[in-house]
Amino acid sequence: MNISKYSFISLILLAFIACNSYEKQASEDILIKNIDSSVSPGADFFLFANGKWIKNNPIPPSESSWGVGHLVQNDIYLRLKTINAKAALEKAATGSVSQKVGDFWVTAMDSVLAEKQGLLPLTPYLQSIQSITSLDQLVSMASLMHKQGSNVFFDAGVGQDEKNSEKNMYHLFQGGLGMPNRDYYFNSDAKTLAVRKAYLQYLFVTFKQLGEDSINATLFSKNVFDLETKLAKASRKLADLRDPYKNYNKIDLSGLQKYCPVFLWNNYFKQIGIDKLDSVIVGQPEFLTALSFELKATPIAVWKNYLLFHLVKGNANFLDNKSFMNSFTYSQTLRGVSEPKPRWKRVLDAEESAMGEALGQLFVKEYFNEQAKARYSKLVEDIREAYKERIAKLSWMSDSTKQKAYLKLSKITKKVGYPDKWRDFSSLKIDRGSYATNMIRAREWWYNDNIAKYGKPVDRTLWDMTPQTYNAYYNPSNNEIVLPAGIFAVPGMKDADLDDAFVYGYAGASTIGHEMTHGFDDQGRQFDAAGNLKNWWQESDGKQFKERAAKIINQFNEFIPVDSLHVNGDATQGENIADLGGLLLGLDALKKTETFKKGEKINGYTPLQRYFLGYTYGWLDVSRKELLANQVRVDVHAPSKERVNGPFVNIPEFYEAFGIKLTDKMFRADSLRVKIW
Repeated sequence: MNISKYSFISLILLAFIACNSYEKQASEDILIKNIDSSVSPGADFFLFANGKWIKNNPIPPSESSWGVGHLVQNDIYLRLKTINAKAALEKAATGSVSQKVGDFWVTAMDSVLAEKQGLLPLTPYLQSIQSITSLDQLVSMASLMHKQGSNVFFDAGVGQDEKNSEKNMYHLFQGGLGMPNRDYYFNSDAKTLAVRKAYLQYLFVTFKQLGEDSINATLFSKNVFDLETKLAKASRKLADLRDPYKNYNKIDLSGLQKYCPVFLWNNYFKQIGIDKLDSVIVGQPEFLTALSFELKATPIAVWKNYLLFHLVKGNANFLDNKSFMNSFTYSQTLRGVSEPKPRWKRVLDAEESAMGEALGQLFVKEYFNEQAKARYSKLVEDIREAYKERIAKLSWMSDSTKQKAYLKLSKITKKVGYPDKWRDFSSLKIDRGSYATNMIRAREWWYNDNIAKYGKPVDRTLWDMTPQTYNAYYNPSNNEIVLPAGIFAVPGMKDADLDDAFVYGYAGASTIGHEMTHGFDDQGRQFDAAGNLKNWWQESDGKQFKERAAKIINQFNEFIPVDSLHVNGDATQGENIADLGGLLLGLDALKKTETFKKGEKINGYTPLQRYFLGYTYGWLDVSRKELLANQVRVDVHAPSKERVNGPFVNIPEFYEAFGIKLTDKMFRADSLRVKIW
């Protein structure tokens, strides 16, 4: 699944127009101007293709990385800023989308008001936590904080039953940690130790902000950190979360009570709005057992401090400058930035999470039309046909499994640009009273919207990303690929400037082919055409797949993107399989075009060469060491450089295009090359 992509993927505003019969000379060829001729393509293709741009474009102080994704995102930011400013000046009807957008913008941009209010917007919740004297009250507060988007204690929500995709079920997962994942509580390398030290300091300054003296702040910080460490110890590692069967445990309420007997589950479900619940799906039962033990063994006073800290932490970006800077100072150790983004960009990020789809209704009116939507739909079908032909040629897969693969491929739903049906935000109250209060209301609205799905038929028309999002995803339970309008943007280019080879590498491979391959990666292949977790593979075929996937795991384990930290080949295998698959599909589709058949050069490069250059341009990105270290630990995506050099060495046409020789660093013996799809 590709719902939370860390590395930036970009697509382009493409036209399905073949190149002219003569060798075209583009006025400004973004592929050629970025090439660093001092680097051999056989030594490091990523730096060969992107090196000049990277040398000439240092990372801004407010960013942890910089690349083509940021350039596209800046264009989107400016468009959204214009939409917000316009809405703020309108005398829109109360309750309308324009009213909500305008009021949100005005209030969030008012830093004077935020300074004046300080922690005031949190006062009712702070007082409720302070008044807790029993486990029952502790559970009640946890339910309230879950409604506000905090994953204290555990993470949870309503979603499709992995084994019955037509049914919405309540899911429980490990959670409750303040740092990104369990490894940050135990690893002993220098960067992890720096993050841990900064987190303890963040705890300390937060308790000081809440009125504690230094002695108590130090004690409370240690107690909360120790509590989280115990929860982290019971949490599964990143790679262990990839097995959908091991992370699917359907149990009834009595079974849930056995796993976590101290937690008052009936009270909790009633308070979050679920009256009748017969069973739940638990991801990691052992975590709930550890949580139950700590709820009984850890004093309520420590749990109260845990909740106080997470309340402030979860709202820090929407409060006064002290709250924000305390959070930002800690985050610097994870991202390596030296200064925050400007306030208007941070506000747009918050608005995206609060009511991005409402904002998207205004966005697509201005920047995305039906013609563009139809254009990308066609490209999806080109890639689908290429995949069908590739499955047919597989020597390692039986005919029986192939037939089911064809069925699943044919049933993949494409969602392009924006939803056909918009969510109704009429019940969301947004006014000009408080930035933090608007965010709390928005989070509660989304939580209630999610909980309301329980017991109802699955609505497969819903989107999990907004139209202006610069990203895309595959959802295995819906067997769908979702391509928001925001991903179809490229900085400073027009349709007419883009040749087919560039398009098929940059768009067809890196996103459409990538997302489609997710339906057949190590996780996606375990879901059938209807989106159910069901084994549709012949046993021998499944064994063959695992043997081939093991090669890509081993290949990526070799990469060391920062210091001595290796890429986690097991945890990243799904994305790596999708990258390789996307490249092969895009290439197959390109070979059918007149552009490829004619083989005419553009600015000295053949269509085959421009295909690989185009794909690489989509991963144009350089990151700070702190971010790379964090990515290696918590992300299922390898860094951008490895997402180019890694799959390329497995593709024979890459060797052909750039004359890669046995003595080149990027040469990989045929016996070691990964061959899956």
